[in-house]
Amino acid sequence: MQVVDFNSDMGEGFGPWTIGDGVDNELMAFISSANIATGFHAGDPGTMRRTVERAKALGVGVGAHPGFRDLVGFGRRHINATAQELVDDILYQLGALREIARAQGVTLQHIKPHGALYMHLARDEVAARLLVQNLRVVEPQLLLYCMPGSVICRIAEELGQPVVREFYADREYDMSGSIVFTRNVRGYQPEAVAERVLRACQQGLVRTVEGQDLAITFDSICLHSDTPGALDLVEATRKALDQAGIEVRAPR
Repeated sequence: MQVVDFNSDMGEGFGPWTIGDGVDNELMAFISSANIATGFHAGDPGTMRRTVERAKALGVGVGAHPGFRDLVGFGRRHINATAQELVDDILYQLGALREIARAQGVTLQHIKPHGALYMHLARDEVAARLLVQNLRVVEPQLLLYCMPGSVICRIAEELGQPVVREFYADREYDMSGSIVFTRNVRGYQPEAVAERVLRACQQGLVRTVEGQDLAITFDSICLHSDTPGALDLVEATRKALDQAGIEVRAPR
């Protein structure tokens, strides 16, 4: 791998409250794409605007990061809702960030569902198909960030919505190729995360929770800004990529 995108979730505070270490401004300098919270699991209009401004100043690609309507649970609790309700909520959030970005002269690069919604769309055929069908109408060129081999990845490829497949630097994998979803994120050693990412880029392998190696293909590395010590993790990972001659670049 010679070129890779590096994305992180941004703007996930709410009003005066911040999530994680509150290092968005510093972290943004090391990534190439920002997934900006759109108000339902985190974020508010002012935070969205400021985050877009920061991304624009650094030349970082901007994407919408819609979640379940769950501020209290930070979008990491599953909500039982119909596919139409979920897609309505996603389009509502997409439109909000798109207009805030447009006012700054920024065009959205991508959309990436958040947390439990991401995992739901990775396996629910009805909701995933309805979302992609709607994206084909409102934003047919919008990149859809998703997990390789997931239901929504397959449907997007089938219907012609462009996808960006992700590798998670700070999440565990099982042998099915899925990330092991958790509501309580633990800390990691920066060197271990950087080594894990570099191995995935150079060898296409990741060690699973079962202790076996899993072959993986991807276009973008994701590292969450709310993971404890996120800035150290991102900085170490970016340094390792640079030293290995792997260019970090947004898909567009």
